[in-house]
Amino acid sequence: MVPIRDDNPITITPYVTYGLIGLNVLVFLYEMTLSSTDLSTLFNTFAVVPSDLSLSFNTGFGTPHISEWGTLLSAEFLHAGFFHVAGNMLYLWIFGNNVEDQLGHLKFLLFYLVCGVLASLCQWYVAPGSTVPSLGASGAIAGVMGAYIFRFPNVRVLTFIPIFFASVRVPALLFLGFWFVEQAFYGVTSLGAQADVGMNGGVAYWAHAGGFVFGAILGYLLGLFNDADEQNPTYAAIKDAENALSDSAE
Repeated sequence: MVPIRDDNPITITPYVTYGLIGLNVLVFLYEMTLSSTDLSTLFNTFAVVPSDLSLSFNTGFGTPHISEWGTLLSAEFLHAGFFHVAGNMLYLWIFGNNVEDQLGHLKFLLFYLVCGVLASLCQWYVAPGSTVPSLGASGAIAGVMGAYIFRFPNVRVLTFIPIFFASVRVPALLFLGFWFVEQAFYGVTSLGAQADVGMNGGVAYWAHAGGFVFGAILGYLLGLFNDADEQNPTYAAIKDAENALSDSAE
């Protein structure tokens, strides 16, 4: 299933979402200018290499260029191919703006980056000795989706279903719930195998599932779900309009 858009208006300009998309695209365009050797060096330096990260927990540094802990952030802006970056940016475009609308710009940026770090740590945990670079914004975006599903479970998502070559509107609870179950299932079946997004073209299923769960947890801790309707600016605007109409009628 491929999301096209959601029926969920926003009340702000989501500058952080736009900025993250722009930065990811610019980094990918830079990747395209590199030779295969230079690209491999870039990934091994700035992506999360689980074996190096394991070493860094003992030594504090994994490579001579950057603390390996820093790759937990830098890896969020690297992608292994066009469809990798395009798919991630599509999901961020659709779901990120609404979460940013609710959290605010600065809090959303912090939320996004922390979700990406925790997602990478989940993938590291299941394969700490892997030498395959793990990269991509998928874990951070999974966190956005984890917050979205609990904040907007009933919002309709226009979804393209390739097997039927048709588009339908489904609740976010169904669309994102199916996505999470799929990631968790593949994560369990991939235990003991290479599951990193990297030069081998694999998928970091545990980063996806972990990011989703941590996104829901962080959303709760940041107050995203407290008095959800009252905190929704759209809801508040509607209530103000209703009150104004009621006052004028009297």
